[in-house]
Amino acid sequence: MAATVDESVIEGLAKQNGVTLGRVLGRGNVGVAEEGSDGKMHATVRIPLDELVFDPGVLVLPHGGTLELEIINDDNNSHCAVLPCNGDAKFIWLVNFSKGRATLELDGPGYYWYGSRTGNDEGGGLTGTIVVGGEVPDEAKLDRPPQPRP
Repeated sequence: MAATVDESVIEGLAKQNGVTLGRVLGRGNVGVAEEGSDGKMHATVRIPLDELVFDPGVLVLPHGGTLELEIINDDNNSHCAVLPCNGDAKFIWLVNFSKGRATLELDGPGYYWYGSRTGNDEGGGLTGTIVVGGEVPDEAKLDRPPQPRP
């Protein structure tokens, strides 16, 4: 059974100045990973020519698990994507007009940041995030009043 993502959550993430991610990243699209018959989620992120961004800039996973991520560098610059993964970060070196793949394990809900500081002499590099949906186990919840949810 495939998990789905609430469309109102995606709309909130895509709206600049709406929720935190829209304010921090400032531009780019929101994408949703597809769940395959192999039990893994699959997604593709591109680095468009001369834009110095990941597209989508926000990737939503409906739940924790294994993500097969493909990154395609359509840019004239080389980039090195440093990616989140349980235990240890992974990286993909992407020369101009190349692509790479990584298998990421992201088992808990939350925001996972990734980026590339290579190939952007003018600024702070490319930044993106993976948003993993789901509920935090009771033993990991903070003892505080309920918080507003998008």
